[in-house]
Amino acid sequence: MIDLWKEWVGRRWNAEARFLNLERMNEDEWLKRHRLLSPASPDAKKEPQVVFKIASKLKPEVETISLAHNNLVSGAMMTTLAHYLPKLANLSLEGNRLSGWKELDNISGRRGRLSQLRELVLVGNPIRELEYKNNRAQQYKSEIARRFPSLEILDGEPIARVGFDAPALSTSTSTRPHNMLSTFAFQMQPSLIAGVDGPMVSNFLGRYFPLYDQQRGALLDVYAPDATFSFSANTAIPPRARIEGIHVSKEFPNQRKLEWAPWLSGGLGGSRNLGRMTGSLQKVTQSLHLGGEQAVKAMADLPATRHDITGAPEKFCVDAFPIYQGEKPNLLVTVHGQFTELPSEGIRSFDRSFVLAVAPEGSRARQNDWQVMILSDQLVIRAYSSFEAWRPGPMRVQAGDLLPTPALLEVLSAVPKPQRYLMQDLILRTRLNLQYAEDCLKNNDWDLERAMANFEQVKANLPADAFLPENAFMS
Repeated sequence: MIDLWKEWVGRRWNAEARFLNLERMNEDEWLKRHRLLSPASPDAKKEPQVVFKIASKLKPEVETISLAHNNLVSGAMMTTLAHYLPKLANLSLEGNRLSGWKELDNISGRRGRLSQLRELVLVGNPIRELEYKNNRAQQYKSEIARRFPSLEILDGEPIARVGFDAPALSTSTSTRPHNMLSTFAFQMQPSLIAGVDGPMVSNFLGRYFPLYDQQRGALLDVYAPDATFSFSANTAIPPRARIEGIHVSKEFPNQRKLEWAPWLSGGLGGSRNLGRMTGSLQKVTQSLHLGGEQAVKAMADLPATRHDITGAPEKFCVDAFPIYQGEKPNLLVTVHGQFTELPSEGIRSFDRSFVLAVAPEGSRARQNDWQVMILSDQLVIRAYSSFEAWRPGPMRVQAGDLLPTPALLEVLSAVPKPQRYLMQDLILRTRLNLQYAEDCLKNNDWDLERAMANFEQVKANLPADAFLPENAFMS
């Protein structure tokens, strides 16, 4: 049977073009003659995996695959595509019936990302055609670009990238990657900087924050004439910080010196916390600053700060990717981190979101060597909570949650991604040892929720040595 599949794959393989043609498989007479089930059939289970595994042995390596015109309603057949062909550069899904974003999760999601995909074709699928029909073409392109950061060509057209000229040298003092905050339901993942050169982002931030700390008036150059700026203060102490006792700890003696009044009423308009403005139109209007001059004046009226951007990089996380305003791509940059407030020397956390555009020739920003100008700047100041929130791996969100010890993490590091994260999640939820956790996931097709349901059914019959000891975890 395997020999038959190898022969069929060979018939479909163009070594010179490094192209595997898997189009119209349901109509393939050779498969029918040899009584082989089409990998594109809704009844196919192992057939796609067999084909992709055989394809992974081809020489030279497969660069392009076409799954066009296979009447695919679900993306299930692509579940193992990234596992066997992780370096795939070009993929055509033209003329299928894929209609939901979840169908692309098999090649764009955490469990099966085609991280080096350069070109994707979705023409003829409802997921694309309906978006175009409803005048949502840009939202479609943006959604695809977000899911596939490496993508350069979509449906035969270049992906619109933010057109910055990257500098030859970065002013960033650190070459270590930042870490990106993810949703609490999943493990923290590395930073996502897509659709723009990383050095451009670090250069902007590396210049912006020292000026914000030392010479806010000089920032007038980088704000567009019609830029907007606002800030809001969240005075509540985050639950995790309260659990850890940060604000009463002797390790943070200056936290008690901090006052919220300068943030709530300062900045020539006060905090723009819309949830607390209860119909005050004047307050809403005054707290949104229009134009670069008003933005800089408002910032000058806020407390002095010190952002240690040349220190430990893990204290900050950065996320950057293109967003569209009509047909024009701009850049959204979000920063999460901490700063020291002066003169108290207390620490606060912050979130800052910039919308950036290419600085036009002749603009004030370009004349002062800024590659970009700021269209929008939103600042949120929060009570300090440690940067553990975006450390890669699991995050404790309430007292009592288990975390793995460094020793357990080291053992898990030998497991390839994405299986490593699934095993870690299962182990933290069940305390199973590595062997049993792997068996449980394998027997449930690496579906975490199915594995958990399976565990609940059999846990009473498991031997004691199926579980890790207490000292394998940090409580």
